[in-house]
Amino acid sequence: HGGYSAIVLDIMLPDGTGLELLSELRSQGDNTPALLLSALDQTQDRVAGLDLGADDYLGKPFDLAEVSARLRAIVRRAEGRAESFIRWNGLAVDPARMTGHKDNCTIEFSPREFTILRALLERPGAILSKTVLEDRLYGWQDGVESNAVEVHIHKLRVKLGAGFIQTVRGAGYRLAGAGQ
Repeated sequence: HGGYSAIVLDIMLPDGTGLELLSELRSQGDNTPALLLSALDQTQDRVAGLDLGADDYLGKPFDLAEVSARLRAIVRRAEGRAESFIRWNGLAVDPARMTGHKDNCTIEFSPREFTILRALLERPGAILSKTVLEDRLYGWQDGVESNAVEVHIHKLRVKLGAGFIQTVRGAGYRLAGAGQ
């Protein structure tokens, strides 16, 4: 597992097919949720993709809002959740709206704050290093600000409470307390 929440694959790739790549990933034991996109939208094409290990299949043309919703659904199922909200220590997070609800208040998150919070919520007992969180924030982009993670963690603590996210000296960050 390469640390990704989901994979979006087009059937037609310049150097092979998305089906071949998916088959190779699955044979290597990679269970990352996968959404196939294709202009090939016959029933047999959808069946072949799903039988090779895709979690969902969407024919072109498609709406980006539907792609986003389908990605949220396959990630939610992979995490073993039936409902859309992610819950932890009195916080209910709505990934579709990048908002949270705590103590009868709605909390708005910036996209980068939400990215960090989501990474922590995906592995609530784990310590995530600054490097892992930077990779989630920036991917392959250049220009990572040296204190970006700390700034966003600080903003999250202001919104969620100082003790919601723990700093583990020399290792990284993790969610505090037992999940609900």
